[in-house]
Amino acid sequence: MLELSLNGKWTAATAGSANHIKTSATVPGCIHSDLLAAKIIPDPFIRDQEKEQFFVAETDWCYEREFTVTQELLNHEKVILQCDGLDTLAEIKVNGRRAGQSDNMHRRWEYDVKSFLHSGKNKITIHFSAPLPYLRKKSRIRQMYAWGVGLNRREGGGWLRKQACNFGWDWGVATTTCGIWRNIQLTAFSTGRIEDVHIRQTHSRGKVLLDIATAAERNTGSKLYLAVHASFNGKTITECAKAFTGKSARSRITIDQPQLWWPNGLGGQPLYEVTVDLLDSDGNLLDTTAKRIGLRTLRLERKPDRWGESFHFVCNGKPFFAKGANWIPGDAIVSRMDYDDYARLLDAVADTHMNMLRVWGGGIYEDEVFYNLCDELGICVWQDFMFACSTYPAFDKSFMDNVAMEVRDNVRRLRHHPCIALWCGNNELEQGLVADEWTATTMSWKDYGSLFDNLIPGIVKKTDPQRDYWPCSPHTPGNNRTEWNDPTCGDAHLWNPWFSNTPFEWYRTCQHRFNSEFGFQSFPEPKTVAAYTLPHERNITHPIMEWHQRSGPGNKRIVTVMTEWFRMPDHFDNYLWLSQIQQGMAISYAVEHWRRSMPRGMGTLYWQLNDNWPVASWSSIDYYGRWKALHYMAGRFFAPVMVSGIENAQRGTVEVHLTNDRLKPVKGRITWQVTTARGETVVNGAEAARVKATASKKAFTLDLKEPMQKLGAADMLVWLRFEENGETLSSAMITFVKPKQIELVDPCIKSTVKQIDATSFIVTMKTAAPALWAWITLSRNDCRCSDNFIHLCPGEPRIIEVATNKPMTLPQFKQQLRICSLFNTYA
Repeated sequence: MLELSLNGKWTAATAGSANHIKTSATVPGCIHSDLLAAKIIPDPFIRDQEKEQFFVAETDWCYEREFTVTQELLNHEKVILQCDGLDTLAEIKVNGRRAGQSDNMHRRWEYDVKSFLHSGKNKITIHFSAPLPYLRKKSRIRQMYAWGVGLNRREGGGWLRKQACNFGWDWGVATTTCGIWRNIQLTAFSTGRIEDVHIRQTHSRGKVLLDIATAAERNTGSKLYLAVHASFNGKTITECAKAFTGKSARSRITIDQPQLWWPNGLGGQPLYEVTVDLLDSDGNLLDTTAKRIGLRTLRLERKPDRWGESFHFVCNGKPFFAKGANWIPGDAIVSRMDYDDYARLLDAVADTHMNMLRVWGGGIYEDEVFYNLCDELGICVWQDFMFACSTYPAFDKSFMDNVAMEVRDNVRRLRHHPCIALWCGNNELEQGLVADEWTATTMSWKDYGSLFDNLIPGIVKKTDPQRDYWPCSPHTPGNNRTEWNDPTCGDAHLWNPWFSNTPFEWYRTCQHRFNSEFGFQSFPEPKTVAAYTLPHERNITHPIMEWHQRSGPGNKRIVTVMTEWFRMPDHFDNYLWLSQIQQGMAISYAVEHWRRSMPRGMGTLYWQLNDNWPVASWSSIDYYGRWKALHYMAGRFFAPVMVSGIENAQRGTVEVHLTNDRLKPVKGRITWQVTTARGETVVNGAEAARVKATASKKAFTLDLKEPMQKLGAADMLVWLRFEENGETLSSAMITFVKPKQIELVDPCIKSTVKQIDATSFIVTMKTAAPALWAWITLSRNDCRCSDNFIHLCPGEPRIIEVATNKPMTLPQFKQQLRICSLFNTYA
């Protein structure tokens, strides 16, 4: 087998346009990255320059390059043009002859091009038709209704198998791309090549049986053989050989004393490699493929219980609480994402004790590096198929055939990854986009069922029978699918505090089984806002700030809630910081409650982890990788062991709860104290506490009626800490009133700094009075803290590790160091 990469330098030009543009291009990539590199369009992420690239989606583009083919390559029986990603409506010509077409961004396309090639110089041309005119034409057949307003609405987008958020979303920029966005190459082979490898696991005491089914594309009738090797840490531990029967071969190997793969926080992530070699009758290697696997069982368990029907994931026989967030494409120009971008985001997931991400259905089936990193970090993946918030033409045979290939391609590509926990049909269609008949705003249940109840699960059952399928998120199983947020079963999307102006406290009334979407917005930090605004535009209601807000009256909602909870900030920057504190507080309210509710509720995935451009959104990490307050707070509310409190101002009580996600019981002691807003200790104490594995319990109730009668609810702060063997595992601070009602005083935070190396520092903070949501930042450089937006209590120094993005001297660090708290946002 020979491979010839066609990645690298191409040219891109308009096709059939009066305004002719021609530029150099890079593959993999897209037209936006090429136009940006050539400075033909301005950066659409800055100010409102997005408007200046809308013509791109209305224009046909042509990619072209020359390449050299050797006679050695042509001597093979077949030469295949393999395109791992074409975005989206493409016609491919080789040396002027049509090789084929594509109309699906989400699948691999292959074309037999041997007869088109000759030895020496050859030319390939790929013509990309503009998506928006195509969708307008298809909409004349039938309009595919989709949710959204303004820039976020896709006219007929359901007709086209393309990244849905590429047309804009209520957090996303409308950069509608085209181009060769993944690898492209020629693959030449004779006799045969490996077409598919499917590894199934059977677990029993002390061993795992691997059943390996291999399919081959054969060009001759000669005998083919299979050699299988399993290795761990680079050492072969078992192997076998098998002859092909027809186009397939099945082999079985046993791994004794297996090391099991576990979700983050529950155990390790050992990975084995299974290598499959295809050999001819003389033992010559024809093709080889390697799959890195984790030995584990991982299923969605649903069974009747006293609340209805359970919904939780079970790994290696152990139920676990799913903690995490929703993942969107990490860049609106998604082909720019590289290993470092993925690693930065996924390390942040693991560092905050998350064990699950939901790959949302309006984006893409992610790059292999994403799933490899999730395997290594123990991040389970709830994998949506790429359907979201739209109706789809499931009555159209060619559309359904295209989807079938897409599903088969991606299930086969991803199923060996231990991180994949669930296949899910779509995002939110059952939430109001399906009805008995087709209407202007719905598709019929009949056509919906053809796609999401029959076609997709049928392919999953055949190609990946050891994983579960869930038709929609949210979904209520049974006969009442229109009741899509049933608290007794299924999963739920709980958006009332954002879209319905419901107070945060409402979260504590929710008893749903698995919360796969919920969220509240914040602004990114000042450095990020400065990157897309001019100084005079830094006002919450300035048109540029509103341009970088895609959820309708989102800025108004942020500020309105701020007036309910906090004193108004005294400066634009403090509006940004306070919005992040508010967001983190809202999500903390929800997650702490749902973790206390287990085993009734067994999962919470907030919306959303990341951004695809700099914008006000629900993310906990902004586009540039800067952690918002929410992400730091996630490290605390997702901690394996969590202490939390439920205040009751009328009764003057605090219920103290201890939650344990570990697979073994935990015991220690909970210390507590009550202080005034100035920091005077009113009363304190400690009690022993113990909680079973994967459980939560009320440890005790503090009765504080007497001090409340003397001081008033607004002058009482309740501090909680859980200690195990002298180590603090979790802490919390509870108030009886909203922060704006507390008469805080200047905490006069003092700090000392110790340098560890050129990018590592230790900051020790002490406070004279309670400092709520104290945070560290640097005036120019970026930094990552071991914890941030924390509550400081007098007499309790806090030590924070700070990593900077650039080398700094100690004087430079001290000069840039800023420490603020809630008090500083208004006083």
